[in-house]
Amino acid sequence: MTATRAPRASMFDRPAGTLALAGVNGLLWGLVVSILIGAGLALVTGLALRPQLGTFALAGLAGAAVHAGLRADALGWRSPQSLAPLAAILLVSLVLSGLQPFNLGIGEAPLAWLASLLITVLALHWVILASQHPIRFGRMNRFRREQALMLSLRAFGFVFFGVIVVLPLYVLVMTSLKTQQALLANPLDLWPDFDQGLMTPLRSYIELFRDFDFGRYMWNSALISVATVVITLLFAVPGSYAVSRLSFPGRLTMSRSILMIYLVPAIVLVIPLYAIFAKLGLRDNLWGLLVVYPATTLPVALYMLQGYFRGVPRELEEAGLMDGCSRLRVIWSITLPLSVPALASVSLYVFMIAWNEFLFAFMFLDDPKMFTLSRGVVSLDSSEVPRQHLMAGAVVSTVPIVIIFLWAERFMVQGLTSGGVKG
Repeated sequence: MTATRAPRASMFDRPAGTLALAGVNGLLWGLVVSILIGAGLALVTGLALRPQLGTFALAGLAGAAVHAGLRADALGWRSPQSLAPLAAILLVSLVLSGLQPFNLGIGEAPLAWLASLLITVLALHWVILASQHPIRFGRMNRFRREQALMLSLRAFGFVFFGVIVVLPLYVLVMTSLKTQQALLANPLDLWPDFDQGLMTPLRSYIELFRDFDFGRYMWNSALISVATVVITLLFAVPGSYAVSRLSFPGRLTMSRSILMIYLVPAIVLVIPLYAIFAKLGLRDNLWGLLVVYPATTLPVALYMLQGYFRGVPRELEEAGLMDGCSRLRVIWSITLPLSVPALASVSLYVFMIAWNEFLFAFMFLDDPKMFTLSRGVVSLDSSEVPRQHLMAGAVVSTVPIVIIFLWAERFMVQGLTSGGVKG
């Protein structure tokens, strides 16, 4: 009999390879965490905090190596084994930086010095525990290596995308709450100032509605968005039902070519539409947008609804027809009540498209009384308008759609998943 050859050991199965794997993980996280904490604290405190990247990279390497070498199965914060990497990170950060890990002496700003050091050390320690607990000194295998890699990538994904989403929103909101004098004095200090009263940070929002007519802009956007949803559903419901239920020549071709309109960039359509609308008198009024917006949202609504309608049991509709109901009665009494999640998700999606649309509104609208919210925000992008007013306008245009989305998210998820599975 031929002897079975034992699996070849990887370099990471050996103690030196295990420490190398852990060290690289800790080194990279030391760089990422120190940069993020330094940038975040600089925006909060207004101080120019510059992390010593080499110091924190070596601190992360030391903490990760200590963690891997302990063979710690218990990863709680109170475990003595889990506190050893924390001590290693703190010691290396202080010693190699000369007690100035963010190029800030303890005597200059004691509270900022302590906060920056502790937050960075604790965050780096937590990331190391969360990302490399499969790494064990001398006990590595293929499963543990892959698990450690996936945990590190997942943690990096959370951090990276979280910063991309949270940091711009933070800068947006905090800048809108500042005064012009405070921004000129220290652009990094984004914390609102309440010394002159609780209403001082809201001055930009008050002036926005008082002096720049943002109330009218919000009304125009709401009116256009709701009307777009109604018009889109009036055409999308019978159209998608016909494609998914009825048999007629060209049905498959129509079903497959619904989204072809999205192959044509909007910038290509806007110039000829501008010329046509100018001759028809549809430019510089909301009626022109009510023609363009449903035309752009109708294909995606047809595509989403036809997938859901295919999942509605035919037997229910056939039973209604046998009972003497007309086709329209069947759609109104049977199909639509069963399709409420899909209708809600399509309505929300169409509303968001119409609310956030900018290109056509920018090209077709010149009269400030007809501006939508996105067009009104762009009008604030001027050297004569303070920057905090532009940020306040962006917040005003973002908050309503975020609230609506969070309220109707369950309908959107349910409608999209139902249509995708049953279609």
